[in-house]
This record gives sequence, C-alpha cells and structure tokens, in this order.
Amino acid sequence: MAIEELTNLPIDIIFEMGKIALWMQALGIVIILNIISTIVFLIIERKKRKTIKDIQEDVIRIEKKIDRLKK
Repeated sequence: MAIEELTNLPIDIIFEMGKIALWMQALGIVIILNIISTIVFLIIERKKRKTIKDIQEDVIRIEKKIDRLKK
C-alpha cells in the first residue's frame, strides 16, 4: 500500500526530497565539526589556564622568598 503510493509520486518530488536530505546531511556535518572544534578549543584553553595558574603559584612563592631575604 505505502509502496504503491510512493511509486505514484512524480519524479520531481522524489528528487526534491533527495536534495533536502543532502542539505540536512551537510548541515549535520557542519554542526558535528563545530562541536568537535569547540571541544578541542576548551581542552586547549583548560591546559593554558592550568599552566598560567602554575606560573602564578611559582611567582607568589618566589615573591615570598624575596620578602624573607629582604628582612
């Protein structure tokens, strides 16, 4: 029954449905690439923040040593 209805559709409608499916597939790929790039960016930023925090802790430790030497 459903197959008979599909075979009776004009060819133009089937081609248009195919074009829409291809556009949806392309949009899905773009969205997935965007999500992946965002995740990679967040991982890199997290590593940078950790490095900066470590450097700040080292600077504070060095400042404390310098202050003790001044006394």
